Amino acid sequence: MLAQAVRRIAPAEYDVFGYDLPEFDLTNREQVLAAMTALEPELIVNCAAFTNVDGCETEEEAATRVNGDGPGYLAEAAKALGAALLHVSTDYVFDGRKMEPYTEDDPVSPQSAYGRSKLAGERAILESGLEEYFILRTSWLYGPGGKNFVETIVRLAMEREELRIVADQVGTPTYTEDLAEGVFNLLKTVTNDFKGGDELQVTSKESGQKSSLVTRHPSPPYGIYHFSNAGSCSWYDFAEAIVEELKQSGEEIACQRILPIRTEEYPLPAARPAFSVFSKNKYMQATGAAIPEWRESLKKYISNRQ
Repeated sequence: MLAQAVRRIAPAEYDVFGYDLPEFDLTNREQVLAAMTALEPELIVNCAAFTNVDGCETEEEAATRVNGDGPGYLAEAAKALGAALLHVSTDYVFDGRKMEPYTEDDPVSPQSAYGRSKLAGERAILESGLEEYFILRTSWLYGPGGKNFVETIVRLAMEREELRIVADQVGTPTYTEDLAEGVFNLLKTVTNDFKGGDELQVTSKESGQKSSLVTRHPSPPYGIYHFSNAGSCSWYDFAEAIVEELKQSGEEIACQRILPIRTEEYPLPAARPAFSVFSKNKYMQATGAAIPEWRESLKKYISNRQ
């Protein structure tokens, strides 16, 4: 889902090469190192993840291999090649008890197997010795090409007159297209023409020709960042907005009402953070980029999916 968005919006100066199963197994260290050594990338973006939050509760070992070990192998490869790594992480590394926007410096305390596996990936990168890394945490991701809350609500709104949605968990939706823009905005902080940087060549693996000359930032702002759309809402608010946008787009739906419920009325195997709104100040200061409001991005997605 996110990887597709990254490839769709990649600026022309980037030669993008994608890997996926079965030809690329992120949990196989030798395969990861061999593939990266053969490609010789200068930037590695890791969008791969075991994202079945409830499934992780019974498959934590498998989830940790993908979400924990895999990023560590990529970091090892990046360090050996002198490449930079951008790894996508999650709001589930937090316990959701803060009740005000989480900053990158807030203590982590995952409450689920999924959160623990993703935190393991962050720590694998931090412990790898790689200095040129971004860890980009995001939340409530949706977009074309994958299972997500928006598509679930669209389907249910077509089938049912009444929906019951959790109203006491608050966070921020993130549209994959906006997150992909955020990825490149961060990468540009280390590949744009900043005065005093060193030359960096982006080379086409197919032709062998250098497609662009760019320079590294003299003081690259590597580290952990938060990115989601602007604003916040509950899952109930999000569902109401989805149904409203469907109606405004002319869709004929069965849904007549949406009822708010408490978390305990909809028990699931994995615990969800009650509050996972991010502070995005660090990202905005580093990139100078504005972040679209979540409702604006939802409208764009619903109108484009027709």
